[in-house]
Order: sequence, then C-alpha cells, then structure tokens
Amino acid sequence: MRGRGIATACAIMSAGALVLQGCGRKMPADATEETNTEITMESVETTKAEESNTEESNTELHREQDSPTTELATPRVTGALHVEGTRLVDVNGNPIQLRGLSTHGLAWFPDYINEECFRQFREDWNVNVIRLAMYTAEGGGYCTDGNRESLRTLIRNGVEYATNQDMYVIIDWHTLSDNNPNTYLEESKNFFDEVSKEYKDYNNVIYEICNEPNGGTSWGDVKSYAVKVIETIRANDDDGIILVGTPNWSQYVDQAAADPITGYDNIMYTLHFYAATHTDWLREGMKSAIAAGLPIFVSEFGICDASGNGAIDEYQAEQWINALDDYGVSYVAWNISNKNETSAIFNSSCKKVSGFSESDLSASGKWLYHMLTGKQDVKPAGNEGKQGRSTASGSEEKPGSSTASGIGKKTEDKSPNSIKADLNNDSLSAEVQIKNNWESEGKTFYQYELTIENTSGSNCDSWEIDLLFNGDIVLSDGWNGEYSVDGCTLHITCKDYNGNIAAGESIKDIGFIVSGKQDLKVVEIII
Repeated sequence: MRGRGIATACAIMSAGALVLQGCGRKMPADATEETNTEITMESVETTKAEESNTEESNTELHREQDSPTTELATPRVTGALHVEGTRLVDVNGNPIQLRGLSTHGLAWFPDYINEECFRQFREDWNVNVIRLAMYTAEGGGYCTDGNRESLRTLIRNGVEYATNQDMYVIIDWHTLSDNNPNTYLEESKNFFDEVSKEYKDYNNVIYEICNEPNGGTSWGDVKSYAVKVIETIRANDDDGIILVGTPNWSQYVDQAAADPITGYDNIMYTLHFYAATHTDWLREGMKSAIAAGLPIFVSEFGICDASGNGAIDEYQAEQWINALDDYGVSYVAWNISNKNETSAIFNSSCKKVSGFSESDLSASGKWLYHMLTGKQDVKPAGNEGKQGRSTASGSEEKPGSSTASGIGKKTEDKSPNSIKADLNNDSLSAEVQIKNNWESEGKTFYQYELTIENTSGSNCDSWEIDLLFNGDIVLSDGWNGEYSVDGCTLHITCKDYNGNIAAGESIKDIGFIVSGKQDLKVVEIII
C-alpha cells in the first residue's frame, strides 16, 4: 500500500478481514491459489451488498492478489518465501523485496513491542518486515544475565503482532560482544529448536542465526556454527528462510561467496552497512558477491557511521538504497528506539511507544520514513546527482566531509585532513584522519579514523599509540581498539585480533569519536 494514508489502509485491512484470519500459516501453492479464489468470490458478493467505499477497498484488495509484486510484499499476498538463485521470491516464484525496521535490544526497549506500534509501521510506513533483535551477551543478554522467559515472551508477542499486521518477522540471535557465535552454540541450538518447532507452520517467520560475527572470527568458524544451527532448524522447519551472518560485523560477504553453505535450501547471507563509514568499497563487494551467486539480505543498516552515531551521510545512504533496489536486495534499518544516538528513529525526548507523529522522529527516522513511503525523494535536497553529501544549507561537499543533516549545526572544520607519524624506529607508520565533525546538545564531536602500516621487513605482533590533542577530550565511542583518556591524550592499544600486522601490510577500520573544543585537532602522535 505504498504512498497511501492510514485511513485508506485501515479500510483495506477491514475489507480483508477474512484474508487476515489465515495470515501467518504455511500452505502449498495450489492451496493458496484455491483459498485466494474463494476469498475473491466472497469479496465479489460483498461488493454487491456494500457501499461504494467498501467496493473500492475490495477492488484494491483484489488488485493486490492478482499482481502480488506490484504492491508491498506481505504474507497474505506473497505467502511463504523461498530463495531462487540470489533472489528472494514469493510462493509463485516472483521476485520480491522486504523493507523494514529492526528493534533495538528487546531487553532494553521492550515497550515498542506492541501491536499499535507495529500497526503504524505497516500502515503508515509501508514496512513489511520487522526484525526482533535479541542480544545474546550484552547486559540483559539471553546467554548471560537476561531473563530468558521474559525475552521469549517478547519474541512470541513480536511474532504475533507482526503476523496480525500482515508482516514478515525476523527472529534475530543478536551476537555482538561475544564475537564468535560458537561461544554460545548449545544455547543457540536449543533456542532455535524451540522457535522452529513453534513457528514451523508460519509463512512469515525468518530465522537470523548470528547477527555480527567479529573480533577476528573467521568464515570457517561461522560456517561451522551455521551448519549445526541450520541442521537443528531443518529438523523442525524444512523450508523457512535462514539468514547467516558473515565475518567482520557482517561485511565479508566475499568469503561466504567463495565457500557457501551447501546441502540446504533457502539460506541467505547478511551484509550490514552504515552509510557514513561503509561506502563504495563495500557496495562493490556486495555486487561482486551477488555476481558470484550469493543470496544477500541486508538485515541491518544505518545512515550514520558504524558506531550508530555521528552525522548522517545522505549521499551514501542514497547510493546504498539505489543499489539495493537495483539488485532486489531486502533491507532492514536500525533501530526502533529513542536512545540518544543518531541511528535511533525517535527523538530521545519522545516517550511514546505508539501513535507517533513526524515531530517525534529523529533525523534518521525522518529520512527513513520519507524513503520507505516515497513521500519525499531520497536524494539530498539541493544536491541531486552530485558526488557529495548534503548539508543543512544544501551546499555541496566532497565525500568524507561532515554534515549535520538535521543532527546539529555543522561546525567549520579547522582540523587538518590528516596527521602522520613514524613509530617504533621507522617500523610503523600511523595516520589519523578526521572523517566527521558536528555539534549536538551543546557539544562538538569529532570522528576520526586511524590507519597503521608496517613499513619494516618483519611482522609486528602488537601496537599501541598515543594521540595528543590541543585540548582536553571526552571519549564518546571507539571501535577496533582499546581506548583510555588522560586529559588531552587518547591512548589506543590493539585488540587481540588486530595486533599482528604483516610486513608491508596495514590495518584500517580503527575509529573513535571524541568531544572537545571547537578547534580541536590532533597535534602529535607519540609512542
């Protein structure tokens, strides 16, 4: 029902009550066709006796049934999904695309699991898939200190509400700080044994068995884990879609393409991106993996940086959505919450859990709402077709520069583009580069990226550096390193998985966000 308002959607939903009673249960393709024929005949009889507005709604309903790929793909219309080649297809073999939203951690934001919230996403946002993110190891995690029964209840409620609202639903085993999914292999097998038994007859449930393997976890590790969990699910549900994460926070789809899982159908592989961090190089990796025959599902993305914070990159976000649409790849945005971070779709001041207005939305939420509904062009205002990000004023900037894009007032970039230094008697070279800067809630934030190169003829097995700023700093976030702050000095040491740098090689994707004075800059790199 793309582009229609809530009133029209409600009228259609009301007219299709008989259809929705059967939503969420699997049936053979021939049985689906027979059922749809009966429903259409009943609807025709109804139109003879109802008022003209009911007749109009029923006519629209039949149009969706006759041409399932011309409207939003929903369980009632497109039925149980399966994988053909690299594409997700409906019960009749027509290619379809899912577009939706992911919850944040269920243990942290449980109140958004309510039917009115889901109803609004379905009817007003044109969302046809909801992802239920259940952390495994963080605070309140299913495998650590979480209340398992409470989490299972939230999963059951989420599936019920999504089913009632004619949406597909992803049950996400949200590995993150546990790095390697094998850490909780037995817990995972037990969990997916339970849910696959419970939902084996549902046509709208998708199983995501490991969110973001990371910390040096290899594709071999992930594949070994996945085969065991897939075997568990298939013992109960022989054809439900299963999503498998890929290494390095679900980015290394090329490794899965080179060595895919065999012996099972309806398997897809996840790619995650954050537009301000993951740009052309990851999109090209996705395209290459698809060309190699890998079915890809983007089960999580954001339009800010990889930390879930920072400024929005509208240009890169547009490029991603265009590419996903071109290739028919399904995608789910992170996240349904009012957490004080850029990727949350609601303002931190919004205390509602349903009945949202546009003023309740964050900048990310507004962009996603407009993109999903088609009520506003995805292209940045005042920068159509140009290679750069949009700013609040609509002026053009080069890729890699910062933008407030509704998050806060853009600051003048007075920092150098980069600073280099040779360390450890010329054995290492380090470069720190500013990627974004913005103001939020009276503070000035800076996002940096660090690259370390081994310029010697022998391997390096560990590294640590200090970055000296021209003023005191507060660390907001950091990834792929261990961080500590002492006044104006940021100390960074390697993780256990990125300390080894082979001779002549370099490591990237080390990044952090700090806040400080408006003219903050790195003035020295020391060892």
